[in-house]
Amino acid sequence: MPKIDPERLLNDLRHLRSFGATGPGVVRLSLSAVDMDARRWLAGRMTEAGLDASIDGVGTVFGRSRNAGPALLIGSHTDTQPTGGWLDGALGVIYGLEIARALGECEETREFAVDVASWIDEEGTFSGFLGSRSFTGEPVDEAIRNARNRDGLLLADALGHAGLAATPRVLIDRARHKAYLEPHIEQGGRLEAHGKSIGVVTTIVGIRELRLRFTGQRNHAGTTPMSIRRDAGAALVAFIARMDEAFRQLADADTVWTVGRIELDPGSFSVVPGAAELHLQFRDASAERLRAMESALAGLVRDFNAREKVSVAIAGSEPPEEPVTMDAALQTHLAHAAQALAPGAWEPMPSGASHDAQVLAHHVPACMLFVPSIGGVSHDFIEDTADAHIVLGCQVAARAAAEILRSLRA
Repeated sequence: MPKIDPERLLNDLRHLRSFGATGPGVVRLSLSAVDMDARRWLAGRMTEAGLDASIDGVGTVFGRSRNAGPALLIGSHTDTQPTGGWLDGALGVIYGLEIARALGECEETREFAVDVASWIDEEGTFSGFLGSRSFTGEPVDEAIRNARNRDGLLLADALGHAGLAATPRVLIDRARHKAYLEPHIEQGGRLEAHGKSIGVVTTIVGIRELRLRFTGQRNHAGTTPMSIRRDAGAALVAFIARMDEAFRQLADADTVWTVGRIELDPGSFSVVPGAAELHLQFRDASAERLRAMESALAGLVRDFNAREKVSVAIAGSEPPEEPVTMDAALQTHLAHAAQALAPGAWEPMPSGASHDAQVLAHHVPACMLFVPSIGGVSHDFIEDTADAHIVLGCQVAARAAAEILRSLRA
């Protein structure tokens, strides 16, 4: 079986961390100068590992094995949130690099093909999952023309500044790429709470995002009696309580919902709000449960409008993301590797966060492996994972990669 080099793995992770290091965390937004520096360094490390490496026309770093297929593609992302952690995404990319090296150094597996990718803009600085969507042939031209970052910079201009405007985009080779593996930190506290070292992902949850608008009557806060008020802010708060109760009746232990933003109009101490808006997101691994939650929400809106002096309407929604199930055979390979190297210290689990794997899974069998996040923290400067868990996770992924490729070649 191939053996990873723990020191080489950790040194590469720490060096990647230096690009955009900010205290214990990293600020490395897609297509920024420091992000491009990191991508050029990564392409160099891939080349040193014997891969044919390039940065494509949207910014994805792609390392192609010189071995003939079938190939296992391993990847994640190296861009970060505006206040990002050092392992989110980066762990999976460096795992891929180390696994490619480890398999190449092992007599049993040196002919196996491992391709490695660092997808651009998983975090959505311009357009979420841009790299994996481009790779799988999904339409991204409109996003390239029109998407902007929070400073107003057009994606097309950012690609021009990075010297990528005329560079070809890498595309999936369906005759070659037969499976996809994305290792990642958990970004939650489940593994740590259960005393486990490895998570084998079963499903990436579906997501619903909506805006609810409450319409009342703006009025003077000192002279308007409570009995006649049509207070949109108070109605919003009451609605959240009813929604919370309704969702709890439908939820299981992994169902989550969040009111991430509340806006009051006009937002003054001395004015009864005449309008209010909330931004709601809910996630679940079950498409049936997501539909039940949507139905319950619609029923609450109808009931609220029939009973209250303030009206509520669903004012807008983002396109739904449906749950994506990871390939069963690939899950089995991960589970066997985990049991061999961490007996009893792994568990199957859903991913509550979105990942490039959900894009790839529509085009090639895909799987994910998790390692614990200390304190369950991610998307923050203090995000961290113990070195022992990083090393164990990579060895489990390398063993699984060898078995996946062995089965594909058979």
